[in-house]
Amino acid sequence: MTIDFEPRSFLIGLFQQAVGATHPSRAVPRNLPKPPKGRTVVVGAGKAAAAMAKAVEDLWVEPLSGLVITRYGHGTQCSHIEVVEAGHPVPDEKGQAAAGRILSLVSGLSADDMVLCLISGGGSSLLAVPAPGITLEDKQTVTRALLKSGAPISEINCVRKHLSAIKGGRLALAAAPAEVVSLIISDVPGDDPATVASGPTVADPTTSAEAKAILKKYNIAVPDAVMRWLDDPASETPKPGHPALARVTNRIAANATDALLAAASAAKAENIDAVILGDAIEGEARIVAKEHAQKALACLMRGRPAKAPCVLLSGGETTVTVKGNGRGGRNCEYLLALALALDRAPGISAIACDTDGIDGTENNAGAFIDTGTLERARDEGADPDAALENNDAYTFFERVGDLITTGPTRTNVNDFRVILITESRLRIGGAGSGIRSY
Repeated sequence: MTIDFEPRSFLIGLFQQAVGATHPSRAVPRNLPKPPKGRTVVVGAGKAAAAMAKAVEDLWVEPLSGLVITRYGHGTQCSHIEVVEAGHPVPDEKGQAAAGRILSLVSGLSADDMVLCLISGGGSSLLAVPAPGITLEDKQTVTRALLKSGAPISEINCVRKHLSAIKGGRLALAAAPAEVVSLIISDVPGDDPATVASGPTVADPTTSAEAKAILKKYNIAVPDAVMRWLDDPASETPKPGHPALARVTNRIAANATDALLAAASAAKAENIDAVILGDAIEGEARIVAKEHAQKALACLMRGRPAKAPCVLLSGGETTVTVKGNGRGGRNCEYLLALALALDRAPGISAIACDTDGIDGTENNAGAFIDTGTLERARDEGADPDAALENNDAYTFFERVGDLITTGPTRTNVNDFRVILITESRLRIGGAGSGIRSY
């Protein structure tokens, strides 16, 4: 049987499956610890923090209290846990004040008490307590420069940890001798808990010397106070084996793999082969796009690594080295570069979206492309090459009407990309064998 298929709706449906599989309402319940003998104090930060707090409240039978910080617009109403919205990706005064209150909440607890820490991507900016001698303005300056540099998140967060009084394991130090259990929704390639939100409850293997080397590597000029602090031995973070971290447990509650497997299963249910290219893909967005275009064309022309109809799925976190003055997050930049690399190849469409619903600092989750994208752009007077050169992918997709806008999803496992390769009419029932890695 032949069924007409609308690629955009199908691809958005896969994105919705991915987001649903990693939502706190599913991720938190299966990872909750047993209540302690004493008090339970809930703290946390990230784009999913408010939804995580609500999931805890819905299931926790003992008394609890606490405070979590999330990005503006990502809040959820809670009864016992206070939710504060603050600035992201550049920290602001509200984040600084709330993070300071979190340090106060976890201080002075006993060994019978437990700190339940709810961590997700975005927490690095939201936990904005500068180290001694550093101002919020200093941190804002360094953060803006790092975000434009093209540095991977692991390097950015190495610097952030060493400029913070709460990240890089320092939150767990403040909570000792209480038990600390962190539930983590990972948005970083490789799911290293020390990197998610700059690891506030995780011993930090990186050093102040490495942080200085990263700043030098990307030619980032920093305020004098920042360099003075990094030269001070007190800037060093607690390392693995630190005795005060002995009662800390860090659990990955959801990650990009969960999202990709959910989308792959949804594709398989429609008898569409699903190839997972990787869940931890990093690199410049436009370079990754060219590599993925070659894989898509290989499917179209040679049936490898899968025959049409099929999808190529990937996650992780690409980067954009900003040289222009346009608008656009890394997912839109990836798609614009992908459209140019495919050059109107028939039967190929794609979406790339951030699972938190926000691509960079814009109001869209991502965008959509298909065989007609470049033609529609030229009809609208939009120059795709110029837009890519100016890092202006948002404006490009806005003009051609192919932005995808979802609003905040209240989860965050980072980028979700899917390329759909079809025949001229998608034939349901004759596709490949299921989910495979490549």
